[in-house]
Amino acid sequence: MMIKPSTCLRNEYNDISSFCKEKQQPVFLTKNGEGDLVVMSMEAYTYREEMLDLREKLLEAEAQRISGAKTYSMEEVNQQLEELINGAE
Repeated sequence: MMIKPSTCLRNEYNDISSFCKEKQQPVFLTKNGEGDLVVMSMEAYTYREEMLDLREKLLEAEAQRISGAKTYSMEEVNQQLEELINGAE
């Protein structure tokens, strides 16, 4: 974990940017000795957002399953897809 004072963002921007991109790790910035910001590469941010979205969808699906929602086997799903592809009703 890299922790830097906020003044480093201005003075060491290129180094911080390179670190975030190469290591795929965030940099934590402090202001007056207290945590203030987190800086990360756009790639790491996008990946994190996608994982959080997926996790949310999986939790929702699990909650539906637990509450008794209809589930489908792989065979049932494959059959439905084949029917859609082949135009069968």
